[in-house]
Amino acid sequence: MDDTPETKEMTEEERMAAEWASASEGGAAEPSAEEARVLSQNEIDSLLGFSGGNTAQDNSGIMALINSALVNYERLPMLEVVFDRLVRMMSTSLRNFTSDNVEVSIDQITSVRFGDYLNSIPLPAMLAVFKAEEWDNSALMTIDSAMIYSIVDVLLGGRRGTAAMRIEGRPYTTIERNLVERLVRVVLADVSGAFDPLSPVTFRFDRLETNPRFATIARPANAAVLAKLRIDMEDRGGRIEILIPYATLEPIRELLLQMFMGEKFGRDSIWETHLGNELLQTNMHMNAVLDEVTLPLGEIINWKVGSKVMLNVKPDDLIALRAGEVTLFQGKMGSLNDRIAVRVESAMLHDPKQQE
Repeated sequence: MDDTPETKEMTEEERMAAEWASASEGGAAEPSAEEARVLSQNEIDSLLGFSGGNTAQDNSGIMALINSALVNYERLPMLEVVFDRLVRMMSTSLRNFTSDNVEVSIDQITSVRFGDYLNSIPLPAMLAVFKAEEWDNSALMTIDSAMIYSIVDVLLGGRRGTAAMRIEGRPYTTIERNLVERLVRVVLADVSGAFDPLSPVTFRFDRLETNPRFATIARPANAAVLAKLRIDMEDRGGRIEILIPYATLEPIRELLLQMFMGEKFGRDSIWETHLGNELLQTNMHMNAVLDEVTLPLGEIINWKVGSKVMLNVKPDDLIALRAGEVTLFQGKMGSLNDRIAVRVESAMLHDPKQQE
């Protein structure tokens, strides 16, 4: 038998065909030790995007895919200013509401998915749904159990220095719901005040729920801004969480993108007064238009010295005083001291048709 290259090639093909045939008849060959190696925990964590440090920079693997749809709240810098203003206002209003020493602080401001947040709410709790009238959308406020019992204890005259009594496993009473609703209305007034310098808005209390499923105001996958506030009243206190979907903030998104409120608080009254005075002294050329006639171009070309153009206007008709293409006044033509003059009869500065 000739040991030629063609014979070697045919022999290799026959060997591969035989291996495929044996694999299909008797099943696949057993994996080797390297192929059967089990991934370690570190390799699994690296694949999924988890790490032992839990640092903010670790965002790889499957976690990067999961969090890719979320919008970082830091893209809206003015939110921090709004919530910082809210903390100062709540500290004062809650002190007046409870007649006690109240300290309000922000734990964190994060972006979450609406569905994930509802599933993470520790029960029992109360969820207040409120609506932003000017933005035509809703938001959510969560009051945890510790805050509920603390506010009830404070408003009903509980002793200072003792922890609020918590009775778990029972629904909230009407008195507790009414007291919490009063608290929510006070906080909503402060939230409205916090947004006022940026964009005036009225937050209206809608309803109070104890089941998160009944407090659904957005799709589970929608992104939202979550602000966690801690309220301390000496030895008592709790948490209040405010969840605002990004869809609710969309009408003022451009305002929230500002790095500072220069447009609102950075006005220079001296410069505005100087500019206004200079504008009032500015010279402006005006034209007195008797009438407008549309004629064919061929007829205009045939005009000669002495040609007459008939205008459809009478001596007592109003003529237009224009600056450029804008009609400012209307008046009547006359003469004064051997000069042609116009007596203003009406102002067209506020005419809606002219503004259009």
